[in-house]
Amino acid sequence: MTIGTDAQCFKVGGAVRDTLLGRPVSEVDWVVVGSTPQAMLDAGFSQVGKDFPVFLHPVTREEYALARTERKRGRGYHGFDIDAHPDVTLEEDLQRRDLTVNAMAMTEDGEIIDPYGGRHDLEARLLRHVSPAFAEDPLRVLRTARFAARYHYLGFRVADETLELMRQLSHSGELGTLAKERVWQELQKGLSEQSPQIMLSTLQACDALPALFPEWAEHTGEKLLALLAKSTELNVDCRFALATSALAADSVKKLCTQLNAPKAPSHLAQLYRRVLPLPQADTGNAEDTLQLLEQADTLRRPELIEQLCALESVRTGGDYQHLLNAADAMRAVTSDALIAQGFSGKALGEALREARLQAVSDSLKETAP
Repeated sequence: MTIGTDAQCFKVGGAVRDTLLGRPVSEVDWVVVGSTPQAMLDAGFSQVGKDFPVFLHPVTREEYALARTERKRGRGYHGFDIDAHPDVTLEEDLQRRDLTVNAMAMTEDGEIIDPYGGRHDLEARLLRHVSPAFAEDPLRVLRTARFAARYHYLGFRVADETLELMRQLSHSGELGTLAKERVWQELQKGLSEQSPQIMLSTLQACDALPALFPEWAEHTGEKLLALLAKSTELNVDCRFALATSALAADSVKKLCTQLNAPKAPSHLAQLYRRVLPLPQADTGNAEDTLQLLEQADTLRRPELIEQLCALESVRTGGDYQHLLNAADAMRAVTSDALIAQGFSGKALGEALREARLQAVSDSLKETAP
């Protein structure tokens, strides 16, 4: 496909980085040098957004961005003037990127273009900023922490000078300009990485967590980070619940509001904090267990009690199969037999709960140690 006579296309960013690391490449981004928006449209590309020079390939739907420079003109991550003139070079485009490992390009025949030492930093296992312009975008603090969580298992760390720039950004007040949705998006991605504890420890180290959520920072210590390190079998909603479990219940609710967290992780985090600690097999009684199952909406949402048990198993190292068995016993009791016996209205509700209480009691006795 021709995009103007002098245009050149280069694979950039994460696709190049992960190719060199031998990691799977999930998506490919391209930069186009020497072209214009009209030339892209004439070639069949569709533009993403009205005023942004990013286009979707008509067949692959991969993103092709015109080479551009960015100049800071105001606070926040939106405060930039963008120049996507055809004269912008590949090196100028790469210079505006956050980390050197993300500032490499690859030609269509596999040649690596690396003007800022990204390949060296890959080998040195360093996450290092490309230029002082790193500090112009507060979102890069969260992005760098996320990359640290992703590549920690390979031995990567944030370079000292980059961590200092992140610290300066945290103290500048610029993090407060970020939209709640963007903060949540980066946190969620970081917590879903292979080493979720590194997301929070990096944000602690550069003073970003205290700047954004002081109370959360106060309760994110070594013990909690160690629990997060053991949470890799849990989904990201569970990891968020675990990461906030040291906060008071009302503080978890406040944090979820501050983050504008989606309903599912917000509900799970608040529920988990309210029901802590879950009863062990030798401490629980039928009434308390039934109340827990009711609070977890077990009849309509059986996955919640499963998530709570998985979380508590990570936190305490205990086995909570007795609660899962009790949940099964509770769900097995239906109103059909009671209706056949003539129960209705309020009496039916009371008899149904009594029957479920008995089923839970029997189940706990069967699994008692």
